[in-house]
Amino acid sequence: MNPYPHPIIAREGWPFLALAVGVSAGVTWIGGWWSAPFWLVALFVLQFFRDPARPIPTAANLVLAPADGRIVVVGKARDPYLDRDALKISVFMNVFNVHSNRSPVDGEIRNAWYHPGSFLNAALDKASLENERNALHIVTNNGAAITCVQVAGLVARRILCYVKPGDRLARGQRYGFIRFGSRVDLYLPPDARPLVQVGDKVAASASVLAELPG
Repeated sequence: MNPYPHPIIAREGWPFLALAVGVSAGVTWIGGWWSAPFWLVALFVLQFFRDPARPIPTAANLVLAPADGRIVVVGKARDPYLDRDALKISVFMNVFNVHSNRSPVDGEIRNAWYHPGSFLNAALDKASLENERNALHIVTNNGAAITCVQVAGLVARRILCYVKPGDRLARGQRYGFIRFGSRVDLYLPPDARPLVQVGDKVAASASVLAELPG
């Protein structure tokens, strides 16, 4: 799968932006300055669906941020997909963050799981097991197993994932999108070394979350 090009505005947002601008222009033509609130909505849509290119660290043992946002979990956990002990790192995205999701490592997708569920506040840890979610099992070129989970949030109602088992991902490659507030959970080998802490703000593919052993 070829890396997704960076057109500045994510393709998922093109229909929404076209509608917002069209309605705003129509109201401007009819009502002049009364259209100001509509242009504010169009501006919000524009910033929400922005999809900037990012620098990508190249060291093979680094785990990169799969999403923009704030770190809400760093600690030991049980990986419910691979049934193993793990280091869990979670990134919470609010409505002002970039919402495209990018691969944290170079590797092959070995399995994928989709679970329908609730739409709790994604900042809550229980959202990892109760909300709608899509998980990918990725094995790195060095054999490390990583689980990367897109989790819907309180407002989010659509998880988009464009890859499947057998596909290979390059670090920083765009593989999915979650509309509106949500989170991404990473389950790493338990001996991975975290390089972030709760409260840190991170940028997808540009920020390093952890270092894998070896």
